[in-house]
Amino acid sequence: MKSILLPVQQNEQMPSALETSRLAASLFDGVVEGVALFPAFTEIVSDPMVAAVIPPFDWSEADYIRRVQWSFHRYAAEHSTEPKEASRFRWRGGSVLKDASLGSLARVYDLTVLNRPGAGGGRMATLEAVLFESGRPILMAPPSPPKSLAQTVVIHWNGSMEVSRAIAMAMPILRKAKRVMVLSIEGNMVPGPSEQEAASHLRAHDVDATEKSIATRGQRPGVALLAEARAQGADLLIKGAYTQSRLRQMIFGGATQHVLAAAELPVFLVD
Repeated sequence: MKSILLPVQQNEQMPSALETSRLAASLFDGVVEGVALFPAFTEIVSDPMVAAVIPPFDWSEADYIRRVQWSFHRYAAEHSTEPKEASRFRWRGGSVLKDASLGSLARVYDLTVLNRPGAGGGRMATLEAVLFESGRPILMAPPSPPKSLAQTVVIHWNGSMEVSRAIAMAMPILRKAKRVMVLSIEGNMVPGPSEQEAASHLRAHDVDATEKSIATRGQRPGVALLAEARAQGADLLIKGAYTQSRLRQMIFGGATQHVLAAAELPVFLVD
């Protein structure tokens, strides 16, 4: 995973996305390329079917790009102890990207790092644009900068095609991890292979994986998943996104929905 795309904007959690991208790049001696992401403005609704995002009258795209580019380079300078580390950060340039353009650009990067959606962080529309339009994985940064990445990895195994793809795309990371656990949650499986079979597959690829199944004990699956990841000391969660439809998750809840709202560790997501 040599090429990492980092959309940069002005929000409280941007330092965490910067640090998460730096840690990811250091795993593979890769490069983080920054781009300016269109900021969140208030939507103006003209009728029930049409909404437009209109910047304030005094907003300057050029000034905004200068500000986010400066914050990107400042972080690189402050968190690089040698020239080699500083060279891991590169500004791509160009105009401010909206979500749709970001989703297509991400197709030529190994990984895109995004803030967790929510107050002080990123937008759900941005995450979904990259998740559904790029065909590449997302590394979702937690609200606070992580101290490590991919030393202890938990894989949320539910037998689905989505998590199978996530494992395949995360294989370079898994081979570098010190500890990997394949975790299933009782009652949260789809028809498919067991967690034991998934762990066996990983061991065949030189990943020393263990497996575990837990009960929810009356909790929602997403709550149980994050609690167990925390108990294991995980610094990365690998997850297939939206095994249920997004509409069903919105109505009934689901593990992906909870992880996107509450994860306090980096999350590797693949649709």
